[in-house]
Amino acid sequence: MKKYKAPGQCPVCNEEFAITKLTCQSCGSELTGFFDKGRFSSLTESDQYFIEVFVKCRGSIKDVEKELGVSYPTVRGKLDNVIKKLGYQVTNQQDENDKKVALILDQVEKGELSPSKAVDMLKKVKRGV
Repeated sequence: MKKYKAPGQCPVCNEEFAITKLTCQSCGSELTGFFDKGRFSSLTESDQYFIEVFVKCRGSIKDVEKELGVSYPTVRGKLDNVIKKLGYQVTNQQDENDKKVALILDQVEKGELSPSKAVDMLKKVKRGV
């Protein structure tokens, strides 16, 4: 039997479809009720393919770049997009680190922090501590 991808939205009112019936392909038994589709069902086919490649590459962005033939910023952008679609907040660690470095350097410049202490703090920022 040919399988079709289930649409996520009603073509009439654009509201989300609910899964209300499950059928066993072997014996034909049916179960009715309201079933959760899971978070991944809201992703586009392109997003789902990206996640598949990401998992296959064990989360190595360099390997994902090679597999998809795209740049590092493109992979990060796709990953951030999927994270947002799954309902999570995206925090850009590099932006956070840049802010920490700027604050440390500002404190050194104002004489509020010794250069040696600043070096220790910058090492921690680099390690992600």
